Amino acid sequence: MSFQWLQMRITEENERREREEQTLERLPRVMDEVHRALAECVEAYSAAFGKESIELSYFMHKVRITIREKKEGKWEKTAKVEVSTLTKPPSVHVDRNGDMLDIEVGLLPGDNLFYKDGEKFLTMEELTRRILDRSLFPKLGAD
Repeated sequence: MSFQWLQMRITEENERREREEQTLERLPRVMDEVHRALAECVEAYSAAFGKESIELSYFMHKVRITIREKKEGKWEKTAKVEVSTLTKPPSVHVDRNGDMLDIEVGLLPGDNLFYKDGEKFLTMEELTRRILDRSLFPKLGAD
């Protein structure tokens, strides 16, 4: 005898697993998308504060950003941000000098992505701000 509730839950779980698999397949492209957005931010920061003030590298689906400040005529590292992905749960993992942040990644209909911090869905602008703001502007404080 098959119970209706059980069949519904099996169907729901199969759909959840399929969405998760699709999201995991998309994670490398997620990092490409995040890298492009962060590169725009790095370019603007560099234009404002000088080429030596910031450096971006992207290797093996991991973004590294080093922020420097000129002190006594010499450029010194003030912060480092590393961005990568995690598979369980699918997320963008951010390490800002030991301050960790995980942003959930999911798939919407039409092969579109969403980014979510807790219960709040994030635009790419909000995502890049959460990743970079504290490291780029530590003396301004968080909004």
